[in-house]
Amino acid sequence: MLWLICFFNYADRQAIFAVFPKLKEEFGFDKVQLGLIGSAFMWVYAAGAPMAGFIGDRVRRKDLILGGCLFWSFVTVTTGWCAKLWHFVTVRALEGFGETFYFPASMSLVSDYHGQPTRSRALSFHQSSVYLGTILGSWAGAWFAEKHGWRFGFYFFGGMGMVLALVLYKFLHEPRRGQSEIENVKPIAPRSDKLSIRETLVVIFRTPTAALLMLAFLCANFVATIFLTWTPTFLVEKFGFKLANAGLSGTVFIHLASAVSVPLAGLLADRLVRRFMGGRMLVQLLGLLVGAAFVYLVGKTANVHTLLIAMVCFGFCKGFYDSGIFASLFDVIEPRARGSAAGLMNTVGWGGGALGPLFVGFASKYGHRPTEIENMSDAIALGGIIYLVAAILIIFAMLLFVKHNARLEMK
Repeated sequence: MLWLICFFNYADRQAIFAVFPKLKEEFGFDKVQLGLIGSAFMWVYAAGAPMAGFIGDRVRRKDLILGGCLFWSFVTVTTGWCAKLWHFVTVRALEGFGETFYFPASMSLVSDYHGQPTRSRALSFHQSSVYLGTILGSWAGAWFAEKHGWRFGFYFFGGMGMVLALVLYKFLHEPRRGQSEIENVKPIAPRSDKLSIRETLVVIFRTPTAALLMLAFLCANFVATIFLTWTPTFLVEKFGFKLANAGLSGTVFIHLASAVSVPLAGLLADRLVRRFMGGRMLVQLLGLLVGAAFVYLVGKTANVHTLLIAMVCFGFCKGFYDSGIFASLFDVIEPRARGSAAGLMNTVGWGGGALGPLFVGFASKYGHRPTEIENMSDAIALGGIIYLVAAILIIFAMLLFVKHNARLEMK
């Protein structure tokens, strides 16, 4: 059920990027203005995430998940009513507010159904909805734009999301907090009392591992938001793709590869963590190190076949990193603070990631190359270096986590 909700979560947020060429054509928006539309969602999404996580640790998560789905789906419908830049910025910001409640609540809920032996696989399966929602949102948004006008896709996805939320209200159930810890007899004894804000922050930041994982997510998401926002436009302007083909190709090669790799990475992580406490982070590290080369190649190549191969390889590596985003974090966070930790993770990752679309927009318009598309190519290639920075942060997080657990075992 959460897979279906998350599918529409990402289809709704992705559809706008596929119609950027249409918005440029109809309203005359330049790349900086389009980057602002893309970033408005991310800024509000990031700013609201700590509050969403804190609330999610204290109220029934089912209500946040389904209430949020109703709200953001309605806002998606209203995107089709926009006619000015401030309209688009406003509805994207409101959509970010609605969607910010989903991940802290849903990740916490899944962690109560799945303990350490199966958590990576469960969260990886859920993560596959992100990729398929991104693919369908981009392709269908572009297809509707060509066949029926750019507004129709927002009516379709928003309406379907509202129906889904109403149907699932009867079937989605709330587990006891810490249920998986009880079932798996983990050393962290789940408690029912609620933490204060200060106590929550102490739990989250008592070791540097959580902070390093959040910073790594910032770097990885900076690259991801660039691809989410600009790939369709990049394919249209540099390689001459038609809009619908760009909407599909800009997502399917990367995200279908991620959908294939993420369950494999989750399975590998669950096996490694039985032998090595930093096993989930090791899987993430592998994805970042290898993926960096393919991010650089996507930006630099002028050959379509090389481009598509690089996108597939990058997507496969991205699935390895994504498989442990929350699973690795929850290894160091007790159940009562997991919603808040996931919210802070989203704040750091999406707050910094929101700069990605704007960075590419400014770099394209004001870079030193003769054309905007050449500047955009250089900006995308720079993402490979950002991926390597994320890898370094994961290495430090993994070493500190292993060292911390060794100290606990000695005690």
